[in-house]
Amino acid sequence: MPDSTKSQRIIIACGGTGGHLFPGIAIAQELRSLGHRPLLLISRKQVDSAGSGKYPDLEFRAVPAIAKPPTWSLRMIIFLWRFICTLLSSLFLVWRERADAVLGMGGFTSLAPVMAGFLLRRRTYVHDSNAIPGRANRLTARFCTLVLLGMKEAANRLPGCPCRTVGTPVRRELLDAPTKEEARKQLALPVDKPLLLVTGGSQGARQLNTTMVEAAKATPQIQFLIIAGEADRPRVEELAVDVKNVKVIGFCSEMPTAYAAADAVVARSGASTLTELSVLGKACLLVPYPYAADNHQYYNARIVVEAGAGELCRQEELTQERTLNFLNHTLLNPSALEAMQTAMHSLAKPEAAHTIASIVANTEEA
Repeated sequence: MPDSTKSQRIIIACGGTGGHLFPGIAIAQELRSLGHRPLLLISRKQVDSAGSGKYPDLEFRAVPAIAKPPTWSLRMIIFLWRFICTLLSSLFLVWRERADAVLGMGGFTSLAPVMAGFLLRRRTYVHDSNAIPGRANRLTARFCTLVLLGMKEAANRLPGCPCRTVGTPVRRELLDAPTKEEARKQLALPVDKPLLLVTGGSQGARQLNTTMVEAAKATPQIQFLIIAGEADRPRVEELAVDVKNVKVIGFCSEMPTAYAAADAVVARSGASTLTELSVLGKACLLVPYPYAADNHQYYNARIVVEAGAGELCRQEELTQERTLNFLNHTLLNPSALEAMQTAMHSLAKPEAAHTIASIVANTEEA
């Protein structure tokens, strides 16, 4: 049992996607506030370098990312060789840093560091945000002291593994988001109109972006803020060139401000997105990314819908008519909007980062 007053070295493997990176950053912030020394392992992807650059007070280290190919692919030979090399380097890293614990935030980039911690008899953890754990996390869980879950439903897919539901962490700046009026002024958006934020996430959303521009044409009384993604931004700007109630941006580095400005949101249903929406209590129309592993975004969205906190629409069913139905029955209906916002906020666990940091640094709290 560790001395809770001792400053501990905690390795957090959190690279690859924003859904892994930002919750890892939130936990690192809490660990630092508790007097510990987190080291964040990230990938060499642009999303990680861009995201980590905003946190000069945290210690990051880029490591080779390992994505698993199809099991029966010839590329598995290369993958296995690279994994062995990564495991060996992870063993050296955990030993050299004298790490007290290793926490993986999901995906195959977490497997080698967590396995290294297990082999060196450190405390090991993995966090899974989704209703259905991914294959990598199901494997990583076998080497963990404790599995930390964002949604309790995930425990059904992890038989025999010690689990605790803790929620999904959010960065401190989301908890300190500006008021709606302040946010709209910062984004140069009107303060006297209902505002719909549209964000398709890093996986891309051409159809979603197109449909939202068409919906905006039919609802001039609503302001649309569309985060189109840098690749799709020029096309969407062209579509919206004469649509005065649409503002298009490619990438938003200040998502807390964008969320705060909105009355309702159209978004994918990744776990981190849902956590952020719940913390700020935003009504939502969720369009699950159809190619997500094990269709987990659909099952994430169902939990929100069952709580009365949002609506779900499969991508192939997303039309202008479906969008207008959501807008008329929710965004333009104050009582329904307030009820959905309240239900969404009830799903929030704003203390998740502190809970996880305490568990990882103090096993007696697990």
